[in-house]
Amino acid sequence: MVSRMADEKVIDTFSDYMSDETRVSPALRERINFEVALIGKMIEAREVKGLSQMALAEISGVKRPAIARLESMKATPQMDVLFKVLLPLGYTIKIVPLGDKCSGPEA
Repeated sequence: MVSRMADEKVIDTFSDYMSDETRVSPALRERINFEVALIGKMIEAREVKGLSQMALAEISGVKRPAIARLESMKATPQMDVLFKVLLPLGYTIKIVPLGDKCSGPEA
């Protein structure tokens, strides 16, 4: 039997979990959302080009199991691997300002 404290919020969905700041910080939430968007775009670009994971592996030099782990989000992509995979898809990574969303240290 699982005991819960009286003030503990019940989590029914992944969205509930992600929205609960006691479990997921705003910074972690942004990182997860970024990774989901990045990997989603990578998969979309691969599919638009009509490439299988194996074909992308052959032209990028990244092994197919590594591409599969990236696409299933079982591994956090390293910068060098991202560049190797994105280049043959016609993409790169770019740093852009966040505008008003930025809450970093004051300059």
